[in-house]
Amino acid sequence: MAIADLAAYAHLSGEDIEALGQELDEVRRDIEGSLGERDAAYIRNTIRFQRALEVAARALVACSRSRTGWIAGTAALAAAKSVENMEIGHNVCHGQWDWMNDPEIHSTTWEWDMVAVSAQWRYSHNYRHHVMTNIVGVDDDLGFGIMRVSRDEPWQPVHLMQPLRNVLLAVIFEWGIALHGVHSERDRVLPDTVRLAEVRATLVRKIARQVVKDYVIFPAMSLTRWRRALLANVVANLARNLWAYVVIFCGHFPDGAEKFAPNVIEQETKGEWYLRQILGAANFNAGRLLAFASGNLCYQIEHHLFPDLPSNRYAEIAVRVRAICDKYDLPYTTGPFVRQYFLTLRTIHKLALPDWLLTATSDDAPETASEKKFAGGSRSGSGLRAALRRNARRRRQAA
Repeated sequence: MAIADLAAYAHLSGEDIEALGQELDEVRRDIEGSLGERDAAYIRNTIRFQRALEVAARALVACSRSRTGWIAGTAALAAAKSVENMEIGHNVCHGQWDWMNDPEIHSTTWEWDMVAVSAQWRYSHNYRHHVMTNIVGVDDDLGFGIMRVSRDEPWQPVHLMQPLRNVLLAVIFEWGIALHGVHSERDRVLPDTVRLAEVRATLVRKIARQVVKDYVIFPAMSLTRWRRALLANVVANLARNLWAYVVIFCGHFPDGAEKFAPNVIEQETKGEWYLRQILGAANFNAGRLLAFASGNLCYQIEHHLFPDLPSNRYAEIAVRVRAICDKYDLPYTTGPFVRQYFLTLRTIHKLALPDWLLTATSDDAPETASEKKFAGGSRSGSGLRAALRRNARRRRQAA
């Protein structure tokens, strides 16, 4: 089952958790105190690069007479859309650049290049997900409302369709995010029917603008080659959707990204909140290019600890966070990109099946663990990482 007692699961005392929180607060203060022109130049240059890449891509699609030129232009357009969504839109809407006081690069004014409404997404994501991370029944991002990723959710026959639902979500990911956002907004404004109508109308207007822009205006600008431009937009949006889906899922559903019972947030301290973010997220290994292409969400642990700190600082933050995890004997969940996605797919396909077909217990499964997984083992004088290793050795010896 999901973790109901953070301290017991992490093998840390209340004093340890408080000290952990203080060290992470110090990391935040250091980064905030060093923000300056270098960081502002980074986001402005990123926006310039993205816009130039998009213009060049559309020109290549429209003007090239060869199939190779169309493929290159479409690939460049997909890359431009991915950068706009991941490194710019996602991070700007998190408030990572609000400290600049630039009205054009601000969480309250940025509207990203997809059908989801930024304002609706900020509530569903910045609050419902980032504050209530991986809390069963509270965090809407836990399975996105259509998939079972924890045994805490009772199995139903409809879950047999989960592998197909997963493929469908990947293909239409921007539409899933849009509906996800309006669903959360609906919960927030009910029973105010007037505001609910406004929420729906806002989404409809955004969808209309996006569809007209991508599938009418830009193809029309290509005149007689409008079919090439239309197909390029369809393929680029599909590629962007697939890439965003893979990155997001790799950060939330591999083994080691734990789930939590609702009671963990009762009187939750800042240190406990930090601990929950470390235990609930997963990174994947990436060089500078892959990190940039993923919106620096290869550092999902750091992003969950400090969602409003600039993404270009996550690499240096990661060095300190990993050292803190070592100090407190906490796992720092990361691995190769392909492996993390494979583990995610394994969980999605495995939990499509009823529990009686699964082997591991609900307290000691790779995709969902609890403090009870250490029953019968000595935990004194060590932290979670050491306990997990002992537990794994005990399972191997019993096999």
